[in-house]
Amino acid sequence: MKYTKEQRLDIGRQIYDNELSRYEAAERYNISDQTARDYMRMYRDANQLPAKTPGRTSTINIKASQTTSNGIDDLENMSKEELIEEIIKARITEARLKKGYEVKGDGMVIRYVRKNTK
Repeated sequence: MKYTKEQRLDIGRQIYDNELSRYEAAERYNISDQTARDYMRMYRDANQLPAKTPGRTSTINIKASQTTSNGIDDLENMSKEELIEEIIKARITEARLKKGYEVKGDGMVIRYVRKNTK
């Protein structure tokens, strides 16, 4: 599917701002993960932003509904143990997405994600 330049930049912004991983963007927009990475680079270059170094920063996947100030306040009010648990969950989810599957709910339902290849 072809996207306009504005749509590509928006997809790239979502990836750059950690709203989506490139694998999640690939699945959502029906593009390859390499194309999603290219969109992120296009956004970064268009806005003259610094390159992101993978693996150097840990991120917590925050759902779109939690991006309000209340969601951030919830994270700030968590104990150290709760934050560590959330980071572990986020890393497990990221690793599963990289391998091509996603676990829903309590882990009883596994949905295999078809990787886009071009």
